[in-house]
Amino acid sequence: PRVPLPCSDLRGRSQCRRPSDARGYCAAVPSEGLFSRVWTVPNFLTVTRLALLPVYVVWLSDGRYVAGAWFLGALMWTDFFDGWIARRFNQTSELGKVLDPIADRAIFGVGVVAAMAYHAFPWWFGALVLLREGSIAVLMTGATLLGMERFPVTTLGKRATFLMMCAVSWLILGAGGGGWRVAGWMGWTAAVPGLLLSYWTFFQYVPLVRSHLSSGRAAKRLP
Repeated sequence: PRVPLPCSDLRGRSQCRRPSDARGYCAAVPSEGLFSRVWTVPNFLTVTRLALLPVYVVWLSDGRYVAGAWFLGALMWTDFFDGWIARRFNQTSELGKVLDPIADRAIFGVGVVAAMAYHAFPWWFGALVLLREGSIAVLMTGATLLGMERFPVTTLGKRATFLMMCAVSWLILGAGGGGWRVAGWMGWTAAVPGLLLSYWTFFQYVPLVRSHLSSGRAAKRLP
């Protein structure tokens, strides 16, 4: 199939990098499917992070809070590394866009649940964190299924995530006792503002989701 877009203007400058036919019109490029680029380094790192998650749970169950905290921190912060690789070396994929956020939420959720189960921090704190994470997951998943177009995470949302990742790791580290108790104090200094900011951003996402759901359904001509 061809699309009626000339590959050059009247001055001969290229307007399109797609293959062109004899008439100078661009050949249509098929859209990338979900499984068209599976074997990429970022996808491998994402799957590896998920596969290593049971190691963290086992260490926490044995009371090895210090090792568990460092390991969980590595699993969470590796997300920035595989994202950089995807952008730097053009290894983004539709599968990665779906799999990466699922892995992030799974790692963070299991990290919090295990820390609650093995008394690394108070249950009420973990319950508040899980309530917010569960609510945002239901909101985004439901809206996406109904036709919402994707939109990037807000700056405040990124800051809230950063604070909560630090808080959870540091609180678990502080549960190791001894000199590591300092990390626990640091964890609470990040946990309180991080928790408040995460709930604030949740309420900010509601009108954004409503707007992008409306525009997404209109673009897809859904009723």
